[in-house]
Amino acid sequence: MYKNIKLSASLMCVDWLNLKSQISDLESNDIDYIHYDIVDGNYAPDFTMGTTIIDTVREFTRLPGHYHLMVEEPMRLFENFKLSKNEIFTIHQETSKNLHRDLIDIKKKSQVAAAISPATPLEHLEYVLEELDNVLVLTVNPGFKSQKMIPQVIRKIDSLKNLISKMSLKTTITVDGNVNSNTIPDFIKAGSEILVLGSSGLFKKDLTIKKAVEEIKESIDKVL
Repeated sequence: MYKNIKLSASLMCVDWLNLKSQISDLESNDIDYIHYDIVDGNYAPDFTMGTTIIDTVREFTRLPGHYHLMVEEPMRLFENFKLSKNEIFTIHQETSKNLHRDLIDIKKKSQVAAAISPATPLEHLEYVLEELDNVLVLTVNPGFKSQKMIPQVIRKIDSLKNLISKMSLKTTITVDGNVNSNTIPDFIKAGSEILVLGSSGLFKKDLTIKKAVEEIKESIDKVL
């Protein structure tokens, strides 16, 4: 954690040929979570990783998991995951027919989060907000890395933060998509507390992870 902001490194953007050394770099440079994107090709038009790969990664890292399931009816896969109470398990509002029931089941094993895509109104979460440890706000349409941020999402994060405050909740906000030194100040000003870092902010071809984290911290310093 840096100045009350947590950093979550997206495994989808890692250099897979140097996975072990990069995870070691993440651990030594103040990263708080490994962010696992699970995509099934239905809700989002791509495929990423399954629990076999995730369990292999978990064997050689001490960092807790930050799971983001972009799959239809995610609870059909839930029992495949090995979870602990310091990890966050995130399912999409748009993909769960019985969202409240699913969130209650997740809470038995880990921290629970709901994700919303850019076009999903906040009103779709109001009736479950009190059950959530975290809300993940996507700033891009789900499925692919290296997309540009949809600017209207800043307003959504700000509205969500105000709603959480109005309800006197401790729910935190994750922002995911095009999170980098240019966008981080606006995300934090709006109310984001966990930053999912991918190809535009952390895993840069022209920077080491150490240098990229230094840039990220400098952008946090502009706000806090």
